[in-house]
Amino acid sequence: MADTAAQTPEAGKESFAALLEESLGQADGLEGTVLKGIVIAIESDAAVIDVGLKSEGRVALKEFSDAGESAEIKVGDEVEVYLERMENKDGLAMLSREKAKREEAWTLLEKSFKDTARVTGVIFGRVKGGFTVDLSGAVAFLPGSQVDIRPVRDVGPLMGSPQPFQILKMDRSRGNIVVSRRAVLEETRAVQRAELIAGLKEGQVLDGVVKNITDYGAFVDLGGVDGLLHVTDISWKRINHPTESLTIGQQVKVQVIRFNPETQRISLGMKQLEADPWEGVAAKYPIGTKFTGRITNITDYGAFVELEAGIEGLVHVSEMSWTKKNVHPGKIVSTSQEVEIMVLDVDEQKRRISLGLKQCLNNPWDAFVESTPVGTELSGEIKNITEFGLFVGLPGEIDGMVHFSDLDWNLPGEEAVKQYNKGDEVKVKVLDVDIAKERISLGIKQLTDDPFAGASSEIKKGTVVTCTVRQVLDNGIEVEVQDGLVGFIRKAELSRERTEQKPERFAIGEKLDAKVTTFDAKTRKLALSIKQREAEEEKKAMADYGSTESGASLGDILGAAISKAAKDKETAPSADSATAKKPKSTKKKAAAKEESEDEADNDDGGEPETD
Repeated sequence: MADTAAQTPEAGKESFAALLEESLGQADGLEGTVLKGIVIAIESDAAVIDVGLKSEGRVALKEFSDAGESAEIKVGDEVEVYLERMENKDGLAMLSREKAKREEAWTLLEKSFKDTARVTGVIFGRVKGGFTVDLSGAVAFLPGSQVDIRPVRDVGPLMGSPQPFQILKMDRSRGNIVVSRRAVLEETRAVQRAELIAGLKEGQVLDGVVKNITDYGAFVDLGGVDGLLHVTDISWKRINHPTESLTIGQQVKVQVIRFNPETQRISLGMKQLEADPWEGVAAKYPIGTKFTGRITNITDYGAFVELEAGIEGLVHVSEMSWTKKNVHPGKIVSTSQEVEIMVLDVDEQKRRISLGLKQCLNNPWDAFVESTPVGTELSGEIKNITEFGLFVGLPGEIDGMVHFSDLDWNLPGEEAVKQYNKGDEVKVKVLDVDIAKERISLGIKQLTDDPFAGASSEIKKGTVVTCTVRQVLDNGIEVEVQDGLVGFIRKAELSRERTEQKPERFAIGEKLDAKVTTFDAKTRKLALSIKQREAEEEKKAMADYGSTESGASLGDILGAAISKAAKDKETAPSADSATAKKPKSTKKKAAAKEESEDEADNDDGGEPETD
């Protein structure tokens, strides 16, 4: 017994030490885990909790409540807490309710991530590149691109309210969780889209929300699927931009206009739910009737005029002014201007109304015809010079045209136009007026008589005339026979002597006699010859004064002939020598042969056209 008693205290000490070490070892293993405890006391700002250790722990009351709410906890409640340390400096266990909730949340989140199940969270803060989300105690990161299907400008309405999220990635050791709200919306949207498309039909009326606005229309969310509301289908009246009638987030009622099941494209319309103002438009706007409208749009080809809401007509640029041609419509009318117009044509099927602005104004062409009949002479300023004529300003702000062929009786148009410049004041004669085509033909050469028409009775082929040199050319000289009557002498016709057939030996303004070889008033062609005149004078002299066979020299004969011709010219300058005596047959044959040979040798050019 003594031995047993002696050994009992020592054995008891070893047993207690073993139990204490076992207990401390177990306690050390509890650090970093979640324990269940009992609230044994409530103090002013903390709850005292017994978790079965040698000492109790204190947890702040705010950890048992949500932000802004009071803690609903009382003595005897069983709660879960996180054991951070067995003892602090005060000998108390360090417990945390928030960490306990976080650990619990992590466990549930890991299960949801494994099962690809949705979790509920609250967006509570903004960080670089995205937002922070509270997932029942665990903090997750929400990238900005994963907030919604489309970019969200204002996340304010989403913050503070529970939202469903999908966990994209998580790492418990690093405390990293990445979530997406967009993935949940896309999944929900796909289900709703499938249900909506299955029952979608053209003509169906739906409620939607304007999600986005572009220059060409608006995208409307129909509940899981978007449809395009084109700008032309928003209203019957002209809308330049969708923002004139719609705003993002606006609730709208739309009709399905077109639906392509293959591409799943949906075209929507709002104006189709209203009465069509084009029905019976021909009866409301008869042709020839005048109305007042408002300019809504100006283009390069005309201006659109609103007759009533939803009905517009086009005033083509050609129907805007009687006098202003090739002018941009913006220089005649302005946007929002009230104008009086006339209905010119109505096509109800094509929804087109042609309008006229100038038809409501006095036609200056009618006034011009009344005040200025054909044949009237008047003056005007040269407004423009084109490749085919001159445009001359006339009374009433209208223009007439002088064609090149009506500039000069003798000069070609390309030459005659060089005498005129833009801005010159010219006198013209009215030749023709076409009101339908709005054309006035004018003439300048018609201010004087046609010299060819007046000379047809005086100048005939074979007549010898006195003319004045107007122009010296390489192939001959241009001469003026009478006032305005121009002819041409070819180089070969300048003299019988080949050495004298040189145009440069003549001077402008020099007077000379020549024989008319061609005169055609229709083709306005007048050709003359000095050579033939000289030959004729020689033949006449031979006939009057004999020949070299009779003993007289050629110089004596020509001298006598020239003296007689000078006397005849003083009494009758252009008299014909048709009364000369005929030479003997032998002399006549010799003169004819000589003349034929000279013409063959000197035929080296033709006279230019004078038309």
